[in-house]
Amino acid sequence: MDTLTRIRAFIDVVEAEGFSAAARKNGRSKALLSKYVRELEDDLGALLLNRTTRQFSLTEAGHTYYRTASDILKEIDNLADLVRETSRDLKGTVRVSAPRTFTDADIGQSMVDFAKENPEIKLEITSDDRFVDLVEEGFDVAIRITQLADSGLIARKLAPFQAYVCASPDFLKRYPDLNQPSDLVNVPCITDTNARSLNNWHFRNKDGALETIAVKGPIEVNSPLAAVKATKSGLGISLVPDFVVWPMLKSGEIVTLFEDRMPDEAAIYAVYPHRRYLPAKVRAFVDYLAVWFKQYPGYCDR
Repeated sequence: MDTLTRIRAFIDVVEAEGFSAAARKNGRSKALLSKYVRELEDDLGALLLNRTTRQFSLTEAGHTYYRTASDILKEIDNLADLVRETSRDLKGTVRVSAPRTFTDADIGQSMVDFAKENPEIKLEITSDDRFVDLVEEGFDVAIRITQLADSGLIARKLAPFQAYVCASPDFLKRYPDLNQPSDLVNVPCITDTNARSLNNWHFRNKDGALETIAVKGPIEVNSPLAAVKATKSGLGISLVPDFVVWPMLKSGEIVTLFEDRMPDEAAIYAVYPHRRYLPAKVRAFVDYLAVWFKQYPGYCDR
């Protein structure tokens, strides 16, 4: 019996959280999966799963074996992808983590366009505003909109982005004395709790050094789209990504403040785990997004 088959059976059972669920998912009998796992344990001379009539749990050895075996199988699968790439046989599933800000905005079309042009690749997109653990949670790639911190991940810059301080024209009529960022402490502001800075907004002073302005206001929301709607309604000033507010800037419903004082280190990145063999399907996805942004209006001229 192929050892890899036994290993895959064990991983399938762990990830499905049971023999019955794994059997339904993979079209194999529960008895066959149980036989494969038992043979694997016999080969190893160690118990990997604690079984009861109603549930099972991983032993300490099982936890260790699962983590390492999963990484080994990913490398084997990635190597197969690399070989297939010579014939452009791109297929399979790419698990993507992306913030809702990205997915719901117009630039989320980039992923839709990739799926349309690569029908043999299935995208599993999870919209989540937290920074997921790609390795632990099994994601192939993540989209991150940030000033990227050092990490053990490989990052590719897709496009720059600019945060704008925004207000409605009617709001500015009520607060005409906004001449510099420090004046924001005296007006209502809308806080996007997804932003790392929360209510501490960063600006460049006249010497180019960073300064922080603490703001407050009537609404805290974990969505820049909702923050822009509140801004359009005249509730306060918001700090939002350019790609969210562009349509309203073009229509004149929203105007920007202090553009010359905004930091410009942030960008949109694709990040993925450091692997020896990057799957061809993942590389194709990242390459596609990089080209897409170079052609997208508002980014192609940067």
